[in-house]
Amino acid sequence: MPYFAQDNPERLKQIAAEYLHDADVARIDKAWEVVCEAHRGQKHFSGEPYVVHALDVACALATMRFDINSILAGLLHGVIKRGGMKIERLRDLFGDTLAGIVAGTTKIENLPYNSKLASQAENVRRMLVAIASDIRVLLVCLVDRLQDMPLLEKLPRERQVEIAQESMELYAPLASRLGIDWMKRGLEDFAFQYLHPDEYADINLKMDDSLAERQIYVNETITTIREILAAAGVTPLRIVGRPKHLYSIYKKLVAQKIPIDKVYDKVAFRIIVETIRECYEVLGIIHANWKPLQSRIKDFIATPKANNYQSVHTTVIGPGGHFIEIQIRTQEMDEVAREGVAAHWAYKDGQKVGEKDARLFKELEKLVATLKEVEDPKEFLDSVRSELVYPEIYAITPGGAVKELPAGSCPIDFAYAVHSEVGNHCKGAKVNGQIVTLSYQLQSGDIVEILTAASQTPHRDWLDLVKTGRARTQIRNWLRREEKEKSLGLGREICDRELKKYNTTLKKLIRTGHIRHLLKELRCVTLGDMLAKV
Repeated sequence: MPYFAQDNPERLKQIAAEYLHDADVARIDKAWEVVCEAHRGQKHFSGEPYVVHALDVACALATMRFDINSILAGLLHGVIKRGGMKIERLRDLFGDTLAGIVAGTTKIENLPYNSKLASQAENVRRMLVAIASDIRVLLVCLVDRLQDMPLLEKLPRERQVEIAQESMELYAPLASRLGIDWMKRGLEDFAFQYLHPDEYADINLKMDDSLAERQIYVNETITTIREILAAAGVTPLRIVGRPKHLYSIYKKLVAQKIPIDKVYDKVAFRIIVETIRECYEVLGIIHANWKPLQSRIKDFIATPKANNYQSVHTTVIGPGGHFIEIQIRTQEMDEVAREGVAAHWAYKDGQKVGEKDARLFKELEKLVATLKEVEDPKEFLDSVRSELVYPEIYAITPGGAVKELPAGSCPIDFAYAVHSEVGNHCKGAKVNGQIVTLSYQLQSGDIVEILTAASQTPHRDWLDLVKTGRARTQIRNWLRREEKEKSLGLGREICDRELKKYNTTLKKLIRTGHIRHLLKELRCVTLGDMLAKV
């Protein structure tokens, strides 16, 4: 994705001028002056001048047709950390909004923590909080990371692995949350290259060796699809065949424990039509000609993903007896599938955020709220990874809301996905109208009704059942509060019993003010701290 822009902003201004107002484009010159001043003499780890890297990030954001503050944030994203600029000056020059985005993208070095894990956790926490405040923080971070990935060969092996791991576990899932599929695939493939170099090289070589043969198969299959659709009176806008990206093939090899020559659906086909009605019509025509795998039919038009993705998926036994995956959608759905939030960017000309994007942003806010109370660095990072894992199950509430969950999720996971209070008081569940146990593993398409009771509270053994970070975090929080309340109750009981020997009580100590001296002597901040110590 690197553009290796020249060390002047003219190319950036040309791209921006295609869709932004002249007044907005004029702000690029001012930002460019600040960037040149802040990064004078500085090099990117690739060896290029840092200003070139900053221009590449800004050009990528402009190519995606983002608003001027996103573009300027991409240009200025390094001025605080690398350029040493104070946020106050940035705020004076460009306003609160832009300064907030740049600050949100800035990782903090030399944090006052005694472990690398704690430092990493705090940076991730800061970034997620900033993302919940302004989604553009995430967009700049993602584009910046994608610009860096092809250049990791310039770094020591240890640093390559660190960045690749973070990209695989954090950035790629976040790109998926925004629905920007090409960015997610790019981050995964680059990360795969550095995390598993031997496997990457092997798959890449074998895919290259079969490229000509595969292209012939793709062309012939597209022709066949077009012919069977024409015979049924349907004319698609276009049919596209593309190889699956390397990391998705690798995951299939690992999951199914098979060699690459046994992965038959290495190519996915996409059929673009004009209307939703035609989507289902094409699906019927495809199934009338090729036998489908029932477990691989997915309707994301009726039940869109949380990132607003819509399409009908099916896997059939196609020409030559090969399994082929086919996705069917409208032109608008295809734009959203490829570009995610960028397809109908909300921050243009003062537009309000659309209903679908608002729902997406709310999901990210919910993620941050869930993780806010997790203090232990390892538990926090584990929860982030678990919460961002790619969903494989799409279960539905009785009201029709879709909840995306990882494989193996149970009704408790579903309950917490609905609301923390629903999870905390979940006593049972009905799946497709039938009572099931809380250990039941949900399947895509299940309609799940959660049964609650005010007297029901989380059990410790629930931690052995749940798969989502959200559920695990909420259960642990409840158990900690419960244990603390028990400790406080027991501490108060012990204190009252001992103080009774001296003809006094806690209430008297509090009323007379003597409790302050006691807290100071015991080095406790609050009465609760003292009771817990007891």
